[in-house]
Amino acid sequence: MTEVRVPTLGESVTEATVATWFKKPGDSVAVDEMLCELETDKVTVEVPSPVAGTLSEIVADEGETVGVDALLAQVSEGDAAPAPKKDSKAKPEETDTAKATPDTAKSGSGDALDIMVPTLGESVTEATVSTWFKKAGDTIAADEMLCELETDKVSVEVPAPAAGTLTEILAGEGDTVEAGGKLAIMTQGEGAAASAPAADSKPADSPAPQGSGRTDVENAPSANKLMAEKNLSADQVTGTGRDGRIMKEDVQKALQASTQAAPEAKAPPRAPVPADDAAREERVKMTRLRQTIARRLKDSQNTAAMLTTYNEVDMTEVMALRNEYKDLFLKKHGVKLGFMSFFTKACCHALKEVPEVNAEIDGTDIVYKNYVHMGIAAGTPTGLVVPVIRDADSMSFAAIEKAIAEKGARARDGKLSMAEMQGGSFTISNGGVYGSLMSSPILNPPQSGILGMHKIQDRPMAIGGEVVIRPMMYLALSYDHRIVDGKGAVTFLVRVKEALEDPRRLLMDL
Repeated sequence: MTEVRVPTLGESVTEATVATWFKKPGDSVAVDEMLCELETDKVTVEVPSPVAGTLSEIVADEGETVGVDALLAQVSEGDAAPAPKKDSKAKPEETDTAKATPDTAKSGSGDALDIMVPTLGESVTEATVSTWFKKAGDTIAADEMLCELETDKVSVEVPAPAAGTLTEILAGEGDTVEAGGKLAIMTQGEGAAASAPAADSKPADSPAPQGSGRTDVENAPSANKLMAEKNLSADQVTGTGRDGRIMKEDVQKALQASTQAAPEAKAPPRAPVPADDAAREERVKMTRLRQTIARRLKDSQNTAAMLTTYNEVDMTEVMALRNEYKDLFLKKHGVKLGFMSFFTKACCHALKEVPEVNAEIDGTDIVYKNYVHMGIAAGTPTGLVVPVIRDADSMSFAAIEKAIAEKGARARDGKLSMAEMQGGSFTISNGGVYGSLMSSPILNPPQSGILGMHKIQDRPMAIGGEVVIRPMMYLALSYDHRIVDGKGAVTFLVRVKEALEDPRRLLMDL
């Protein structure tokens, strides 16, 4: 008899609730087949069977709260049972891109494998097929990207579980699929012959370009899609990502370079513009991410009593300190010293004095956070996302800069997991990188505060009875007036201003 126990649930998580049992006593189970699903306040954890055999007894029923290493069930060892095709769920990987768990059936030319929708994450039950990088009949390598799914939070790449041939595509681009649903069928084996695709299958227009000598490096899905649309091969693009990975920006640069290299090539003559405005309009369906952004921002306006207060900060001292130490900082820590670490530190400092800005409303309660999980808003080709840097208040300047750089790169590549975008207690948005001089940021619910940074611009200032030119930045704090009073909001912004105009205050906790 083998015991099935609650696995390690993560840092600071000591208990979970049994959400769903996929098996009942007496059912046959295979090794690593999912037995049940546990829910914590942070993640959902699937519990696999440690052995093949029969589920003898369920000790903790659905709805029960269990601690780490608590007994969940017992399995009697025996002959391996085949994994079911309908109820089994994909086993989550440790990386943010979950791999599909194939179902296997013997065929005359090899093993027929079902390409399934992977686990999409906590509270996400469906996704939209965004892009197919392969079409029916194409030969595929193990772990090669087959398609990209888009949820309302993140993009998920689906790799091939084995080498072989993509036989049939069951869910075409634009189709909505559920977690655990079937995406396609492939035939395993290098020499497997591809059968004709089904009539209702919707193959992609062209396979994803592959660069010669780079078969072990997967390009960004957005780059593959753009190269396919522009009939550009990977050999024509220089990748700047890790290990030579081609990013969307690399493809755009290659297209721009080719246009500049051939100025004599004239664009084809445009057709006469029709008089009817409708004929000159283009209707494009909103992505799930854009729909979610629109819904959440409108919900924030409808729910919170949102108000914005403004101030300005003289960036002279921060810029001088940065210029003095940026080379030494880069040499020692391997990351550039930017402005975001100063603003993050200044906000953490101010949040300690004005904790209501770091709080949230839960029903009739106010939840005060004795930590700072800092959200850093980042613009991506598909929309705005807010990755969270956890415990930013206990991190050094270098650790903050490294975290921001890493999260930003993952955001641009569409590689952020949902866990990386949840649990933030306060947010910083830097509209200054786009040239914004002043704006009123919208709260990221359920948070009660968001700081808007803006463009640094030289302005004449009256200092000591004289007019001098100083690099100034407008700051905007949007806050939920249900929790934060005007005095608290103004105090917070003044503390941020003071810390930035005299960065030594941050070192002395003043």
